[in-house]
Amino acid sequence: GTRIIYDRKFLMECRNSPVAKTPPSDLPDIPGVTSPGVEELKLENHHVQNCEEKVSAGEEEQFDMDI
Repeated sequence: GTRIIYDRKFLMECRNSPVAKTPPSDLPDIPGVTSPGVEELKLENHHVQNCEEKVSAGEEEQFDMDI
């Protein structure tokens, strides 16, 4: 068979393509795999609320870490 070989530069340029940022139209909805799971959404909302509370209290984090 024939192999198609891409160099690193080409692949790095492809990640900025609009096609690479949109999911396929016929992709099934699988929570936690192709869409955020219920627990992930809860964690994300909790994280956003914690950050908002700290900023409103006058405390700023040096940097924000996503776990």
